[in-house]
Amino acid sequence: MKIIDDITNFIFLEDEMEEADIIFIPGGSHPELGEYAAELWKEGLATYIMPSGGVSIKTGKFNGVKSKKELYSKEYKTDCEFLADVLCINGVSENSILWEDTSSFTKENAIFSRRVADENNMDIKKAILCCKSFHARRSLMCYQLAFPDTEFYIQPVPYYEKNVLISKDNWFKTEAGIKRVLGELQRCGNQFNEEIMQLREIL
Repeated sequence: MKIIDDITNFIFLEDEMEEADIIFIPGGSHPELGEYAAELWKEGLATYIMPSGGVSIKTGKFNGVKSKKELYSKEYKTDCEFLADVLCINGVSENSILWEDTSSFTKENAIFSRRVADENNMDIKKAILCCKSFHARRSLMCYQLAFPDTEFYIQPVPYYEKNVLISKDNWFKTEAGIKRVLGELQRCGNQFNEEIMQLREIL
């Protein structure tokens, strides 16, 4: 059905593998994000990785490791601290990890990551965005606004909710998938009003 296809194509993004200057991880408490970013780094696809995220805007704290708790069992204070530990455990050099640990939501992930990049005098021409599959479009929108001159390549990580995969092929078959994806679609609209209004003035 075309409406399903249109929503799917908008929300779920994935690009071919490309070498880049850096891998961004826009927050999260799922270790799979860090594990996949580590694999990309070990394949030589980027020199640096920047995990992002402080505490949850909803709870005011790190929300806890969502899976593989037996492997990642430390007392983490932020998303970034957790993801950096995942990266190190999976073979990434500490010297290749740039921390952004003060953001509380996706837009801040991007804006504060730009601040860290600027503080390190980084000229980022190409970047890989390693995010949850359903989070790809909104992550890309946020990072494109923060890094308007950077070319991004999306490398999504499969997302499971209560051990059920929510993907581009099946999101519309479960209530959880529908709520997750349509909620994301809504946020892609209502979280960018101000930015699009500003772009209107210069386009």
